[in-house]
Amino acid sequence: MTSAILSVPAADPATAAAHYAARLSFEADVSDVHADLAAGVRGVVVVDSRSDAAWAQGHLPGAIHIPTARIAELAPTLIDPSVTVVTYCWGPGCNGATRAALAFARLGYSVKEMIGGFEYWVREGFAVDSDQGNWSRPVDDLTAPKSGISCAC
Repeated sequence: MTSAILSVPAADPATAAAHYAARLSFEADVSDVHADLAAGVRGVVVVDSRSDAAWAQGHLPGAIHIPTARIAELAPTLIDPSVTVVTYCWGPGCNGATRAALAFARLGYSVKEMIGGFEYWVREGFAVDSDQGNWSRPVDDLTAPKSGISCAC
């Protein structure tokens, strides 16, 4: 029987370790971002790169709003260049956070992209601020344990 998985051999362990370490240097997931924001970790700034209407609909508590098109103009006056910026946009089907991360990197900032975006923040049951106040949805058990306890991945 032919294996779809093994039709291309796995990388050697050293190459695999380098690859996965590199990925983690570019990305943070919503649970890690939530944990750092909840703990008040210094040196991390979360940036919502969506439109004004999207920001009003809901955003991460503690995030700064800078639409991607305005990053070059606003970032130098709003964000200390010594921090690590974490960008987010709508979700996995949107590359807005990637575009925002690129804009920050071009300005010389250390930057990571929050994978999953706003969609997975909401689906994991984390609180959201909006023009209508603070709200959250029940945890989607396809994205996180229903108990609300971290999956401890």
